[in-house]
Amino acid sequence: MLIIGAGLSGIGAACRLARERPRESFAILEARAAIGGTWDLFRYPGIRSDSDMYTLGYPFRPWDDDLSIAPGERIRSYIKETAREHGVDAKVRFGRRVRSARWSSREARWELEVAGQGEGVLERYSARFLLFCTGYYRYEEGFTPELPGLSSYGGTVIHPQHWPEDLDCTGKRVIVVGSGATAVTLVPALAQRGAQVTMLQRTPTYILSLPERDPIARRLRARLPRGLAYRLVRAKNILLTIGSFQLARRRPALAKALIRKGLERQLPAGFPIDEHFRPPYQPWDQRLCLVPDGDLFRALADGSAQVVTDRIERFTDKGILLRSGRHLEAELVVLATGLNLLALGGVELYRDGERLELSKQLAYRGMMFADVPNAAFIVGYTNASWTLKSDLVASFVCRLLARMERGRDAICYPHNEDPALAREPLIDLAAGYVQRAIDRFPKQGARPPWRLRQNYLRDLIDFRRFDFADGVLRLQKSGSPLPWALPADGAPEPAAFEQPESPPAARVEQPLGSAALRSHAA
Repeated sequence: MLIIGAGLSGIGAACRLARERPRESFAILEARAAIGGTWDLFRYPGIRSDSDMYTLGYPFRPWDDDLSIAPGERIRSYIKETAREHGVDAKVRFGRRVRSARWSSREARWELEVAGQGEGVLERYSARFLLFCTGYYRYEEGFTPELPGLSSYGGTVIHPQHWPEDLDCTGKRVIVVGSGATAVTLVPALAQRGAQVTMLQRTPTYILSLPERDPIARRLRARLPRGLAYRLVRAKNILLTIGSFQLARRRPALAKALIRKGLERQLPAGFPIDEHFRPPYQPWDQRLCLVPDGDLFRALADGSAQVVTDRIERFTDKGILLRSGRHLEAELVVLATGLNLLALGGVELYRDGERLELSKQLAYRGMMFADVPNAAFIVGYTNASWTLKSDLVASFVCRLLARMERGRDAICYPHNEDPALAREPLIDLAAGYVQRAIDRFPKQGARPPWRLRQNYLRDLIDFRRFDFADGVLRLQKSGSPLPWALPADGAPEPAAFEQPESPPAARVEQPLGSAALRSHAA
């Protein structure tokens, strides 16, 4: 088995395999040079979780910290420590970017072409099952909109996704362009470092303040065993998250009123809340932003930061001219303008020689593709911690592999028998970063099991009760008829060989031509 990606999801899945299928042969391919994924990539000031760590953490390794909203460095350490404790850090092969994955029904295996370490080095990996833990961000670059006059600006322009380690903002006038999670994190962090910060936003965002340290967790940890306390706090936070989301969806007026009351408590009297913190959409049409202990509001209240709601007319040599005619001067502009999305890390999929367009694929239970064998992917919840869904999928994959082993099945895939099934975008968010790329992503169906639920409790019950006899997921031997590969006479194409009981050992071939071709099996 191959896991693609060594971030929060990939390490969690590898630990699940090590715990539940200790005899399973697997490796982790990671394009970057370190474990951690998003939490290793992003290094801008103040980077922190936007979910509580009791649910963002792994259920099998309690989060042992008073901090409920944790800094990126601490999250990165937690992922690395978890990998080391379960021995899966030794399974990671760094500097391996998967270019393509080709499925062969004859061999019941995937063949991967991987860019290895060193210029012109190609490696080929073979595996019976793939698990994509690539997230959905493009790590190479963030999103930068067209900004008139940017080239004429005489100051420094940076994107948070590539923050310089030696950047000193002390005493500088800084404009943070944006109003999402990155912007509301950066503004108070830069203000604390002595910068004069302006958050320039085109559209307001719903922002909630949560305690940085969970007082209930602290009391429970002082009185109960470590594991029990963690489970109770985790359950409490799951229920609160689901309850707040359901409230926002079913009674949006009440949700908006509660959010506003929170703002009124933390902002100075007379602050123009409607101008700067009243979005033109309903709560959870876009993801809500969290600020620990109201740090953003404190910065606005003490004057170390300000918020301006306006549109950019153009950049000037000293700053930004706004549509209103106001001019903002700054030595540094931070473009917290969003991220670019990338499905499956940009890997090209082929099935028996046919290239598969991801935008035409139908997602099964938000984790597999119709008629794409022996492959699963992880996409977390948009209304709750990512890890809640990633761990469910990882556990399901372990059960699926065990079921295939018991039945001596070589192939598994979901199959849709309703060609009229309505299809919808996989991610149901109105956020700009989603809308810019969602047409290139797989689709979900209008009803289960083809629908991606945004409800952890329903998924938890559904996944645990699943008995592999839902009439959609098919498990077959090598050489069995496959719906995408039947010849004209309807007879199944014979298999070249039966699936071996155990994967062969890794093998290395000599370099061929200008590229080193190394072949591995897992």
